[in-house]
Amino acid sequence: MNASSKNTTFSDRSGTSRTGLEARLAARPEGLPASGDFEIIEVAVPDPAPGQVLVRNLFMSLDPGMLMLIAGESGLPMPRYEVGEVMYGDAIGEVVASADPSLNEGDLVMHRFGWREYAVAQAGLFRRVDRDAYPTPSTYLGFGLVAYVGLMDAAELRSGDTVFVSSAAGATGSMAGQIARLKGAARVIGSAGSRDKVAHLTGKLGFDAAFDYHDGPITDRLREAAPEGIDVYFDNVGGEQLRAAIEVMNPHGRIAVCGALNRQSKAGPDDRPGDLLGVLGKRLTIRGFTVGDHLERAPDFGAQFRTWLREDAIVYDETVIDGLANAPQALLDLMNGAYIGKTVVRLEG
Repeated sequence: MNASSKNTTFSDRSGTSRTGLEARLAARPEGLPASGDFEIIEVAVPDPAPGQVLVRNLFMSLDPGMLMLIAGESGLPMPRYEVGEVMYGDAIGEVVASADPSLNEGDLVMHRFGWREYAVAQAGLFRRVDRDAYPTPSTYLGFGLVAYVGLMDAAELRSGDTVFVSSAAGATGSMAGQIARLKGAARVIGSAGSRDKVAHLTGKLGFDAAFDYHDGPITDRLREAAPEGIDVYFDNVGGEQLRAAIEVMNPHGRIAVCGALNRQSKAGPDDRPGDLLGVLGKRLTIRGFTVGDHLERAPDFGAQFRTWLREDAIVYDETVIDGLANAPQALLDLMNGAYIGKTVVRLEG
């Protein structure tokens, strides 16, 4: 990882110069990125212009999908990361200076200006949130809403369904499996990449069955876990697991396509669904979605999620990495399955 600095400085309103770190993409990798493809740079932080706010970021989100933005994949519903430019992603922070009446100093806000310690932008690009809603502000960066809309809107979950979730120990999958159970699924099955993660799914998270996708043909493992077939597949992976789900799925089954982790693996991209005759014969529905199309669900989900947490009805696992300088390596470790649940980077202090 390269590091450099700029000498230009600005002063805050107290007359004290303020600088902060930001992460940039230094090179476009041909395969998986390496630490040298990123650079951490110290930059000057200006005062907000009229209509803007200055936010000190507290936490930023790490998401496996960021690797597709690094690779410059086409067809994504968001812009790729550009070489030489600061990267972006979900973050939560505190307003430290405001030049707009809609936000005040001390407000806690969510936004898309992650991968930097300070963010300066128009006030309308920041959303104020309740500081007291969760024990830590980082909980706002969880993927529960993604799981919720994928199940309820894309997959149209019904009471009594058998649900299969791939990458079920990750940030989205762990939420999807638990929400499916809370919303009336009769059986919830998950796949993961290690025996420890499988034990975590069936133990702490309450999945009815789980398997390590390395342990033989996935179709066989899925049939063993769901002898009567599956009705809903929450797809975080694509590739062989998608093909297996189509094979085992019951007629009129529904597939919610959330991610394509298989494209980011060392094995190389192979997210083809294979022979689609099964989709035709079983009259299956395959629907891609992004959470941005369902933001009206946020208040309803937030209220339910806070209730589930208070009642200990849901487990929220989180891994915290300290410091922006450690974020690029943490993203690579995340892709290699190093963490369980949601991974965030703590930027404060």
